[in-house]
Amino acid sequence: VIQLNAPQVVGIVNVTPDSFSDGGRFFDTQLAVVHGLRLIEQGAAMLDIGGESTRPGSQSVAAAEQIRRTRGVIAALRQQSPVPISIDTTCAEVALVAIEAGANAVNDTSALREDSEMAAVVADSGAGLVLMHRQGAPAQMQADPHYENVVGEVTEVLGNQMQAAQAAGIAASKIVLDPGIGFGKTTEHNLQLLAHLDQLHRLGCPLMLGTSRKRFIGELTGQPVDQRLIGTVASCVWALTQQVQLLRVHDVAEVVEALKVAAAIFNARGG
Repeated sequence: VIQLNAPQVVGIVNVTPDSFSDGGRFFDTQLAVVHGLRLIEQGAAMLDIGGESTRPGSQSVAAAEQIRRTRGVIAALRQQSPVPISIDTTCAEVALVAIEAGANAVNDTSALREDSEMAAVVADSGAGLVLMHRQGAPAQMQADPHYENVVGEVTEVLGNQMQAAQAAGIAASKIVLDPGIGFGKTTEHNLQLLAHLDQLHRLGCPLMLGTSRKRFIGELTGQPVDQRLIGTVASCVWALTQQVQLLRVHDVAEVVEALKVAAAIFNARGG
């Protein structure tokens, strides 16, 4: 019987005024730092720091402003904790400054397709890399998402970008793949991807999943964004059964607790 280790939980720290779920709550540097440390206390094995909202309809934020928002937060967290930190950006300039401030990885929602310099920055620094699938830019990605075969197409794109990353000198052991739940996808597309995570596993890299408080949970439950915890937990428990390695969430304490119970039940079957 396979022993299911609970996925590592990645805590979200949005240093933005307009993120879909917690925009503005941690826009102040000190508030963001305190929030990050709280998430670590709650069980986050990693923090994902972002200075640009990628919610549907959002507009891009200049590199200088992303840096202003995130550099101090990353530096302060690095001084106070050894927990790995990723910078959530598609901009190589932002990524470089974040790595210099103490970030260990880059979470690129464009999977290297937005900034031609990103692969070199990651390769030269030795940082980790999350490649996420996204159909279109955030400003219009939810206008009319369309796929002939969403699982096959997402898998193909991520496979191609994984190969591009390795060709640029990024070690395969440094790469994580994310199907991009809610990024240019309908509820049905998201459900198909969640139901067929085994196909993404065949690419051979760890998987990260971000379902936290997403619109598809609201469409399934009728709950507004601030009341989607139960749906988020359900999707995370499902991800555990599918051997997903990383879960990017807002509600760290609750997800960590649910995963402990779910993992214990699954592993008891082998007793």
